[in-house]
Amino acid sequence: MTTATYHRYRGALETYFDRTAAKAWEQLTSDAPVSGIRATVRAGRTDMRDTLLSWLPADMTGLRLLDAGCGTGALAVAAAERGAQVVAIDVAGSLVKIARDRAPATLAIDWRVGDMLDPALGQFDHVVAMDSLIHYPAFEIVSVLERLAERTRGSIVFTFAPQTPLLMAMLGIGRLFPRSDRSPAILPVRDRLLRTLIRTALPSAEIGRDRRVSASFYTSHAIEVVTR
Repeated sequence: MTTATYHRYRGALETYFDRTAAKAWEQLTSDAPVSGIRATVRAGRTDMRDTLLSWLPADMTGLRLLDAGCGTGALAVAAAERGAQVVAIDVAGSLVKIARDRAPATLAIDWRVGDMLDPALGQFDHVVAMDSLIHYPAFEIVSVLERLAERTRGSIVFTFAPQTPLLMAMLGIGRLFPRSDRSPAILPVRDRLLRTLIRTALPSAEIGRDRRVSASFYTSHAIEVVTR
């Protein structure tokens, strides 16, 4: 069962991306020119997306994948091009619309607006949650992983915001900007704590590969949880 805390954070994300940041994210995730800061974020996100995709099978024919927090859809498209049956879901309808409009018409991706934890989405071979859990505290991240693991027979690959001095400093600088310009707070998490919580909550799962991407104004850490 999801908690009130989960729904509060989820609601803040939906409001931010649908009412404030849709245009900015449309530009950031395109080939359009961006500022130097946003260029580092774009490069970091591309590196992280390529990392997560490299942890998935090269041939995904017949496999079902959930893109949990699909944003503007780049990862979902790449997985579908490998043959995966992709369900791509995000809380922000504006981002899903951008994703649907950009995706090649030849790819049969099931685009959805809603909650990644909706049991009606069914069972999956793999789940990817790229930068969709970075706004949640550690115990909520693990709660989400528990719920996803119940419906995943292969692996869950996800990212979190690692608690590093550089990231904490950048977040401090971000608080100097007007409140209307801020995204929902990124919540840095201690790597060791998160791993301990995962092992406790999912004793039958195995923590596999991990990689941190640090590209100036983008810092994110990926972990693979093998559920089979």
